Parts: sequence; C-alpha cells; structure tokens
Amino acid sequence: MALEKYFIYLAVMAGVTYLIRALPLALCRGKVKNKFVKSFLAYVPYAVLAAMTFPSVIYSTGELVPGIAGTITGLFFSYKRKSLLMVAAASCAAAFVASFL
Repeated sequence: MALEKYFIYLAVMAGVTYLIRALPLALCRGKVKNKFVKSFLAYVPYAVLAAMTFPSVIYSTGELVPGIAGTITGLFFSYKRKSLLMVAAASCAAAFVASFL
C-alpha cells in the first residue's frame, strides 16, 4: 500500500472516530430526561460487551459442542446467582468434560 494512501485512510478513520465521540458532547448539553432514552443508554455497554464476547466464548475451545456446553453451564449458574468464580469453574469443567465426549 502506498504511504500516501495509508495516511489518507488514517486521517479518515481518525476524523470519523472523533466525530462519533464529539458530536454527542456538542449537541446534547443538558441532562437526558426521557426515561426510554436513559434506559436505552444504560443497557448499551452490556449489549456491546455481550455482542463482542459471545462468539468468542462459543468458539473458544476450537470445537462447537464444548463451547456450547460451557456457555449453557455458565448461563445456568449465573441464573442461579452463583459467584463469578463458581460460574467460571463450572463452565470450564463442562467444556472440558464435553470435549472428551
């Protein structure tokens, strides 16, 4: 790739990234009063984190079945409100056992 083209791409990427972060600060100066918008914004970080990590969790073992077994086990233990250590240990154990079946 030519060096000039690289710097053009870099400048466009930097500009877009800056605009995405600067426009909300410039346009929304007051507090958000709408309940729907506040609840939507409250859940955005969790949704983004789940969307980024979920595919990696499924395919983390290199095979589909152990990944799904570990995910289902983790969801079950977290639904039962177990500790983070218990959820992680149970998920790892389930994926380990499923990899041998």
